[in-house]
Amino acid sequence: MKVKVDFDRCEANGVCVGIAPEVFDLNDDDELIVTRPIAPEQEENVRTAIAQCPRAALSEA
Repeated sequence: MKVKVDFDRCEANGVCVGIAPEVFDLNDDDELIVTRPIAPEQEENVRTAIAQCPRAALSEA
């Protein structure tokens, strides 16, 4: 599984970070980063983060 981030839509609200902190983080410039490849056991949380993104900036790639 891979995640695509639409940086034009992302406002760095951090909802995804709260749901899947092992995968998502905000850098020092408040930009979203995917910190590591998504392991199979993390996929459910990542899909929840995609669904809960308030700006619909995340999608499965």
